[in-house]
Amino acid sequence: MPKMKTHSATKKRFKISGTGKVMFKKSGRSHLLACKNAKRRRSLRRKGILPACVEGHIKRVMPYA
Repeated sequence: MPKMKTHSATKKRFKISGTGKVMFKKSGRSHLLACKNAKRRRSLRRKGILPACVEGHIKRVMPYA
């Protein structure tokens, strides 16, 4: 059986944590940060965690992550 290919766009956008959760970078952090308040900017700094219902789709296209 040949190796499965990892989806290139998915490996750039998502990371699997040590406990098996799928993490992603939150949007809205690249520019126009002056108009966003400090609490919002702090929460955007943290990684987002995908819900379990969507997690399976990502893990299917990243077989070796």
